[in-house]
Amino acid sequence: MQHDDYERQYLKDILTQVKVIALTGASPNPQRPSHGVMRFLLGRGYKVIPVNPGQAGKEILGQTVYARLADIPEPVDMIDVFRASEYLDSVVDEALALSPKPSVIWAQLGVRDDVAAGKAEASGIKMVMNRCPAIEHPRLIGWGD
Repeated sequence: MQHDDYERQYLKDILTQVKVIALTGASPNPQRPSHGVMRFLLGRGYKVIPVNPGQAGKEILGQTVYARLADIPEPVDMIDVFRASEYLDSVVDEALALSPKPSVIWAQLGVRDDVAAGKAEASGIKMVMNRCPAIEHPRLIGWGD
């Protein structure tokens, strides 16, 4: 799949079908974009599980933080990646090691690695790159207020 533009329905289907999201690069700092996106997603009814090795065992927005994706004790539908592009490949590798695998890996604004995306897609995982679900959700689904 090409990742310059996405069909509206592709993104909308993802946002309406996923329920449990692992957010890698989660931050307890309210000034960080990952914190705001996590708050937004929680407010829209998603279960969001923060992942950050430096915060493991603590809580962010009332949710227990895990060090790695493999530490999460339940299946996740989507991984939201707040890591630099050079780390996307390792996140994909972690996702591929999960059982069951997530159905989606969503890389945030500015995060893109076409080789990593190809690897994920070859294993049946949908990829979204250089997009933010907190921007796409209101645009495609509405604010839900």
